[in-house]
Amino acid sequence: MALLTVTIWSSTFISTKVLLADFTPIEILVFRFTLAWLAMFALYPRVHRIESITQEIMLVFAGIFGGSLYFVAENFALQHSLASNVSLLVSTAPILTSVAAHFLLDGEKLTSRTVCGALVAFLGVCLIVFNGTFVLKLNPLGDMLALLSALSWALYSILIKKMKSRHSIFYTTRKIFFYTLLTVIPLLFFFPVKPELSRFVSLPIALNFLFLTVFASCLAYALWNKVILGLGASAANTFIYFIPLLTLVLSALILNEPMTVFSFAGASLIFTGVYVATKKRFSKEKEA
Repeated sequence: MALLTVTIWSSTFISTKVLLADFTPIEILVFRFTLAWLAMFALYPRVHRIESITQEIMLVFAGIFGGSLYFVAENFALQHSLASNVSLLVSTAPILTSVAAHFLLDGEKLTSRTVCGALVAFLGVCLIVFNGTFVLKLNPLGDMLALLSALSWALYSILIKKMKSRHSIFYTTRKIFFYTLLTVIPLLFFFPVKPELSRFVSLPIALNFLFLTVFASCLAYALWNKVILGLGASAANTFIYFIPLLTLVLSALILNEPMTVFSFAGASLIFTGVYVATKKRFSKEKEA
């Protein structure tokens, strides 16, 4: 499920690139999660009472950290910093998750194996992102926003692991989408959304929104929440290192973008790092 989810998410960069020609980042966020919420409601139309105030507050913050804040910080970071900087800094999310989980979750203490695996995989990400051309132009605002995005995702993962809901994962995910939309409303006063349905008539636009809604939101978020509950926040987020690699492969297949020796070297390091970081956990599960 983790590999399927990161494969889907690695494709979102291509879909978003197509949509950015006609929509602003905020519009893509609003339309994507509105359609995803409606789709999840159709899939699971039941409405339950609030389990507890604490649980509901956690869902609100999950909507912020895993939705509105994460995407807004990342998109605005791209406007103020190099894409390579943003990609690299957002890729620190697994490391930040491991550190946060060490202090906030039981049974997810940092080990030398986890640290070594994370560093090796991160080095692989560096090779893929820079692709033999090391350009690191610092921009405090953009780079801080990119780090905020990575930290936001780390906190989202911690919240999902700490939640103890007796309801369906589809219901929980639907509520997270709802709070994502609710918390992005203040931004609409500064970045208004144009409700022009004629823009959805184009087949490429419709298909890319369909992909972002059904696969990248409804399916992927539900799967990822299950992955976090099953593997733990640290082990689950280690698979995020595969996203730059899979994006590279899909870009080569779909957009005919070239792969270099640095790509293959980076791929080898990512596979090695993820294997080292997760081997102990998977071995324990196999024995169990």
